[in-house]
Amino acid sequence: MPTVGFFTSPACRKHDMGNEHPECPERLDAIQDQLLSSGMEFVLRFFDAPQAARAQLERVHTREYVDAIYSRAPSEGIEVLDEDTRMCPDTLTAALHAAGAAVDVVDKVIAGEVNSAFCSVRPPGHHAERDKAMGFCLFNNIAIAAAHAREQHGLARVAILDFDVHHGNGTEDFVAGREGYLLCSSFQSPLYPFTGTEELPDNIVNTPLEAGAGGDALRALVDNEWLPALEKFQPQMLFISAGFDGHVEDHMAQLRFNEDDYRWVTEKLREFADVHCEGRIVSALEGGYALSALGRSVVAHLKGLIGN
Repeated sequence: MPTVGFFTSPACRKHDMGNEHPECPERLDAIQDQLLSSGMEFVLRFFDAPQAARAQLERVHTREYVDAIYSRAPSEGIEVLDEDTRMCPDTLTAALHAAGAAVDVVDKVIAGEVNSAFCSVRPPGHHAERDKAMGFCLFNNIAIAAAHAREQHGLARVAILDFDVHHGNGTEDFVAGREGYLLCSSFQSPLYPFTGTEELPDNIVNTPLEAGAGGDALRALVDNEWLPALEKFQPQMLFISAGFDGHVEDHMAQLRFNEDDYRWVTEKLREFADVHCEGRIVSALEGGYALSALGRSVVAHLKGLIGN
């Protein structure tokens, strides 16, 4: 059985954008509750996530943008970055731990301490562009991790797979046309942020889905588009932007996935990684706002990483 890590930090729970905001601290509680009730805590290795260093952030984000996030961090109250994205006094620290978790996973996976790992962190990251916060996201955690694998550890080719219900425009902003990176992304379209359907470089494989699409559609695009692209690219490590807001119980959008679908796609990616990437996978939480469904889906995702 492969060794699967679970990376989180108490700091990530302290990020709070206000009452009724869907990207809430209770998301992490729901995941933790399901780990306990499923018995998963007995088969995972748990790690406390460190903070990312500025140099690691600046592999993806501009120095001016990182400066702006630091300078706008409030000492009290709420700082509004856009209509969806806000900072409280604990947000910067939470965001640094969220990015730091993904970076630390890369180091531990490459060192052989774990085969793969999931980062149960917030704020999420895949909407954050090089110079812009949006869509609940400040720093692009999974892009920062992928860049760390390339630049710190010298990997020639890395692939990012994103199955969040919303298009990961920030990850695409970083990856498009950049040598050594492949991005495969499924998402509901049209839907926020209303991107992902324009013509793009060959290293972007966007597979939009219509409202109402279910698990069969997800499985078909993985088999017919993602896996052939991965076979052609031959990455040395996989990175997953794991958004669970496509679940049928999640009212953020209108896809109809369930836990079995998330386990299936994870197993497919793990099987590919076992053959081509020495089993190396780094996964980080993105969306998922129906709390019970989120917790169950993360457990399914972790079971897919572990395998039989």
